[in-house]
Amino acid sequence: MAVALYRKYRPATFAEVVGQEHVTGPLIQAVDNGRINHAYLFSGPRGCGKTSSARILARSLNCVQGPTSTPCGICDSCLGLAPDGAGTPDVIEIDAASHGGVDDARDLRDRAFYAPMVSRYKIYIIDEAHMVTTQGFNALLKLVEEPPDFLVFVFATTEPDKVLPTIRSRTHHYPFRLMAPSVLRGLLVRICDEEKATVDDSVFPLVVRAGGGSARDALSILDQLLAGAGQDGVTYRRAVGLLGVTDGALLDETVDALAAGDAAGVFGAVDRVSEAGHDPRRFTADLLDRLRDLVILDAVPDAADKGMLDLPGDQLTTMADQAARLGTATLSRLADIVHNGLTEMRGTTAPRLLLELVCARMLLPSVTHDPSATLQRIERLERRMQIADVASSTPVPSGQRRHEEPSSKPVPRTTSAESSGPDRRPTEPTRSSGADAPAVPIAEPSGSDPSPVLVPPASSTSAVVKPSASAAEPTGQTAEPTAATAEPTDSTVEPTRPSKPTGDLSVVDLRRLWPDVLDAIKERKRTTAALLMSANVLAVEGSVLKLGINSSGLMRRLSEEMNTEIIRAALRDKLGVDWQVQTIVDAGEEQQSLPGVGPGPDVVESPFHSSAGDEVGEPVDPSDVTEPVDSEQAALSLLRDQLGAQPVERER
Repeated sequence: MAVALYRKYRPATFAEVVGQEHVTGPLIQAVDNGRINHAYLFSGPRGCGKTSSARILARSLNCVQGPTSTPCGICDSCLGLAPDGAGTPDVIEIDAASHGGVDDARDLRDRAFYAPMVSRYKIYIIDEAHMVTTQGFNALLKLVEEPPDFLVFVFATTEPDKVLPTIRSRTHHYPFRLMAPSVLRGLLVRICDEEKATVDDSVFPLVVRAGGGSARDALSILDQLLAGAGQDGVTYRRAVGLLGVTDGALLDETVDALAAGDAAGVFGAVDRVSEAGHDPRRFTADLLDRLRDLVILDAVPDAADKGMLDLPGDQLTTMADQAARLGTATLSRLADIVHNGLTEMRGTTAPRLLLELVCARMLLPSVTHDPSATLQRIERLERRMQIADVASSTPVPSGQRRHEEPSSKPVPRTTSAESSGPDRRPTEPTRSSGADAPAVPIAEPSGSDPSPVLVPPASSTSAVVKPSASAAEPTGQTAEPTAATAEPTDSTVEPTRPSKPTGDLSVVDLRRLWPDVLDAIKERKRTTAALLMSANVLAVEGSVLKLGINSSGLMRRLSEEMNTEIIRAALRDKLGVDWQVQTIVDAGEEQQSLPGVGPGPDVVESPFHSSAGDEVGEPVDPSDVTEPVDSEQAALSLLRDQLGAQPVERER
């Protein structure tokens, strides 16, 4: 009968122990220096070399040439404690899982005081020491505290916290660890070479992952694969079938379908998993491992060179493309969904249904409103639109903006009420000339608002915006005011068309930078920032920014002049743009523009106040004049309008 690989290649010296140099190094120094303790505690996961190291320690202590860290291998003690040896009467191995009671401890205590028969030390190796009962540990406590000079205890356990603290405090504790994937793969390759077995390179990552860092488990899996190998050795397809793992091609197909948003491809992969008789839980676990590899590969492109990933070259190329298409936010969110689904599958009676629900969540990121889903949607939009980094672009100074050509066509004065009416026909404004020219009212059609609208004197900058152009600030002299179309004269300066907003900001760009704008507004006035917390960017049309507000009360507060100036100043500081702002109540509500900025592209700007020395034409409609509101009063009004709050008078 063949000997199992984990027994055949069991280490015989500390130098042969692989992956535990942090333990074997100090033990070698302690043995060579003669500083031998009476009790040791070896802890760590299963299959990492605890019991093997305990046998090596016993072999080193009882060698006729020792104590030495390099046993001779020819004396009776070394031969008896060799990996294939029969043992010696002075080294006793006890399995505490079946001999952990108080009676077993008393029997051990009675026999421990007898001197060794043929060796230098009498050594007790107690495996699974955490299974010893509290009464058993108490029976051994006095012996462990004050043992005879020839007695050595070695406790091996996977759960050191369950060992009685009084016992643990009297031992030298050496924690063993799981083996690194690269180290474990090297061990497997070396053993295959010694066995003269043919194994595909793509099989080793499967064995390493199935072994989970345990050398004994990995060697057991490799032994099974070698036993069932054919004439061509151990192939990838045969290993996948024997280990029950998901084929890499099916995982590639699933990830590609997720990247493309192909629901048919994703659910088709789930159907093939079920038709082949595979466990949906295992498929989910393998998919989570694949997403983990993609996250690492996306964050560290040279992860394979650094030893973080152990994959074939062609597989790395495919996965690098998948990671680039999905992106960090999407990969992170998909991994969270799969991990949560895998947790929910424990004990479920319908694992396939739960797997299909997990796939549906991955395909529909909009079903949730958590930050990870929002970040995934933003990342997907940016990837599709190939947006450049707007923050790195150099803002254009406002003084360098070009101005608009004068038009002979009428330029309407548009208000929120007029823009919503189907038969409102605006007329052209009258333009002022001269430094002291008074404001002249604009003629309104008979069906419009009878209150006049003033055009500012030349001392104030007036802007006439064409319906198809962005906002501009014309300079120079203008034509004499008339009630008809103003024809340009020789003294009229011909302005040019305005330039686009700085950086060509799109809606997606502005939504990404909107938190920075809110921070700038908050620095100027917290009340205005609070009013904008429920606002969202709807569109950017030319130089007009449209904001959606969820109530008319908020829109009225945002229409105040001081709030308007704060918003525009924040846009100038953070984005380098001088935009007009238009507020909209949901989708079907009436639109209202902020004072000082027109509601849309067709705007005639005019000041609401004139200085004391200016001549004033017709009086301004009081409904068009917005007086500054105290911030405390604005907050109280907001509470009253939105929440129905009423001020309570304090009793004196």
